[in-house]
Amino acid sequence: MVTIPEQLSIAATSLANIGSTISTANTAAAAPTTTLLAAGADEVSTAIAALFGSHGQAFQALSAQAENLHGQFVTTLNSSAFSYASAEAANASQNLVNALNMPAEGLLGRPLIGDGADGAPGTGQDGGDGGILWGNGGNGGSGAPGQRGGDGGDAGLLGKGGYGGNGGAGQTGGTGGSVGLFGNGGGGGGGGAGGGAGGLGGDAGLVFGVGGPGGDGGDGGGTGGAGGAGGTFWGPGGAGGSGGHGGAGIAGNGGAGGPGGAVFGTGGDGGQGGLGGSGGTAEQAATAACCSARAGRAAKAHPTTTRGARVERAAMAACCWVTAGKAGRAERRASAAAEPAAPAAAPAC
Repeated sequence: MVTIPEQLSIAATSLANIGSTISTANTAAAAPTTTLLAAGADEVSTAIAALFGSHGQAFQALSAQAENLHGQFVTTLNSSAFSYASAEAANASQNLVNALNMPAEGLLGRPLIGDGADGAPGTGQDGGDGGILWGNGGNGGSGAPGQRGGDGGDAGLLGKGGYGGNGGAGQTGGTGGSVGLFGNGGGGGGGGAGGGAGGLGGDAGLVFGVGGPGGDGGDGGGTGGAGGAGGTFWGPGGAGGSGGHGGAGIAGNGGAGGPGGAVFGTGGDGGQGGLGGSGGTAEQAATAACCSARAGRAAKAHPTTTRGARVERAAMAACCWVTAGKAGRAERRASAAAEPAAPAAAPAC
């Protein structure tokens, strides 16, 4: 069977015109056929007029139902024509995309446009890369027990990196996907229970974007993943993942925050240490030519942690004074102490 959407639309319009004509005729015939005057004053004439009037009223009721059914049929026909037309337009658009992508895939092994496919759960499969020009990276598949999580796919010049898959028991989470020019890095996958480390956050785009957060470490002493770097020109670094709660005497440390952008950007905050672990280190904010930038904050240590983590210097400035970040605070417990903050960078001028 061949369906032509334009012909369906023409047929629906013709049926609608027919229905309108019938409706006009029924309206014009309503008064003469439903309210008949008796031929005489006798009972027989009155009964005959009432009988024919009741027939006219029944006809009008049936006509209203037929008109409603006719309207529904016309609406369905119009909807079908629109659906067929939309399907044909989508096929034509997809054919155009395929025509653009085929040469690029043949030469570079990667399409120009489109999102990457997600990895299947429980396989540790990596997410597919997005199109070179535009496209989000696919998310990595989670790992089976004893299997590492899949890495998130990289985005194109525009897009967002895919998230890393969670690691299986005792295994590392996948690394988040990175971005080309503009966009945010994907988050790292969480570490599996039994000490699996969190995945690394994906780096942001070359121009600007936010670094992906590191994945949380699995319970049993897993270390949190480091946050991804911010965009080269502007962008805060990704936050470090939290450390997993320690097992028997095992410390789960928070991940380091990602570095900020080279010109403008705040360093990512260090991850929260797990039970028995230290907080993560906050990375430096930026390497600035003549600006003031701020370092990320170090995470507080867990109540049973021995010390809070230190904060790296705020920036390497060529022509300005900058301020170092604050040192992480240790909990008020016996033998707890926070490390000092690193000094601010000395200016060259």
